[in-house]
This record gives sequence, structure tokens and C-alpha cells, in this order.
Amino acid sequence: MSEPSPQQWHSLLSAISSGELSVEDALQKIGAVREAGLHLDHDRVSRCGIPEVVFGGGKTADQIEVALRGISARSDRALATRVDREVGQAIADRIPGAIWHRAARCITISPSEPSSIGRVGIVCAGTSDLPVAEEARVTTENLGSRTEVFADVGVAGLHRLLGIRERLQEARVLIVVAGMEGALPSVVGGLVRAPVIAVPTSVGYGANFGGVTALLAMLNSCAPGISVVNIDNGFGAGVIADRINRIGHGARIEHPSGKEDLR
Repeated sequence: MSEPSPQQWHSLLSAISSGELSVEDALQKIGAVREAGLHLDHDRVSRCGIPEVVFGGGKTADQIEVALRGISARSDRALATRVDREVGQAIADRIPGAIWHRAARCITISPSEPSSIGRVGIVCAGTSDLPVAEEARVTTENLGSRTEVFADVGVAGLHRLLGIRERLQEARVLIVVAGMEGALPSVVGGLVRAPVIAVPTSVGYGANFGGVTALLAMLNSCAPGISVVNIDNGFGAGVIADRINRIGHGARIEHPSGKEDLR
């Protein structure tokens, strides 16, 4: 079994002191930490520029809450992805400043305003792909980038995409989310100068093979300037998009140690 880290102890004791958490609830959370063996990577922000992110799949509500409290105690932001819809709002309600994003299945603790750096465009083929697109949006905004979402502009109605072409050209980087045959990133890649991050989704009929068809189509795209992340990986696309968006802006990240980095 693992003991809570000093940061986790500090977070729990602060919550008790402020009245946000009862002693009984704190004891339960300590038990959850010991059960899970959580070892939060607080040095990640100094190595990579962003804090550790909590993957909620397979974790209990107490484990997610303890992790978010521990991360947010050392950083100005925290993010948990793939949180069960049944418990997401309940977890967020117990953490000051936390927001539950139902469609994205994410919980965030974020600075009040996004950075003034360039904009990330998120293009979504169909409304069935929106949960993955929303995960990408929430991730990107949590990291500090501004976003604009263009939903339901798949290739089955190409006029919809052409109608927003000028707005797409204004983005510094584009995340393009699509299932079915996965054709949308190729079309977008042939229309814009910005780098395109393609996200295949598991949306589709049997021959979609749970997103494999869309994945292979995107990997085999003839349009230049396209990179591809894993199936349904809106989070991964959001992290890459934020990093690309910051290139050349000299955006500063202040570490808990007081040092600053350029990225």
C-alpha cells in the first residue's frame, strides 16, 4: 500500500481546514490513495510544460478526486479525462473551481481566461463524433489555447466545409475529427495552410472496424501536412495542437519552483 504524498496530505488538510471536507471523508480518501497506490508526477510540469493528466477510466470517484486535488494544489490547472458520466458531476461539485464537461467526459480546473495566443480550429465530421471533438476542445482550452469548433461539416455535404474555408484558414492548427471512412482530414488538408491533426473515431458501421478503417484512411492520406493520433484520442490531439499553437509565440510557463520556460 502507498501513503499519500506530502502534496496530497497538504491538499486534504487544507480541505478539512476550510470546511470543504469532513474528517470522515478525508479518511476515506486516504484509504483510496493507499488502495490505488497513487504517485502523482508533480515534476512533469517542469519537464513537459503541463501537469500530469488523470485518465479516469477504471478509477473510482475517490481516486480521481484525490488526484485532481493533489495536482491542482501544485498547479493552476488540472484535467481528468474519460470520467464516467454517473460520477463526473459529483466529483466536480466537491472540488472548488472544477467544471464537469458532460459531452467530453472530462473534469477541468483551469485559469479564468485562455491565453491570447493563436487559435486552434476543431473540425468535426458529424454530431456522432462530437464527444471526441469535445474532448479535444476541453483539453486544448485547459492548456490555455483558444479554440473554435466547426461541427457537422463532413464530406457528405461538402458545401458546408467550403462555406467555412476562410475561417479555417485563420487557425494556426486544425484538429479534424471523423469516423466512417475518415475522408474529412484529407479534404481539409487540401484546403488550408495550417498543420492538420487527424483524429479517427470508432463511429461507423461494421466495416469501420471500430475506427480502424478511418485510422488507415488518415494514415494513407495523399494530402500533405497531416499527422494522425490514435482512435478516439481527442486528448492527444488537444495536447499536440496546444504545443503547435505556442510555437513562435514565446509563451511562458511558470513552474511551481518559480522558474520560467519558453515553449
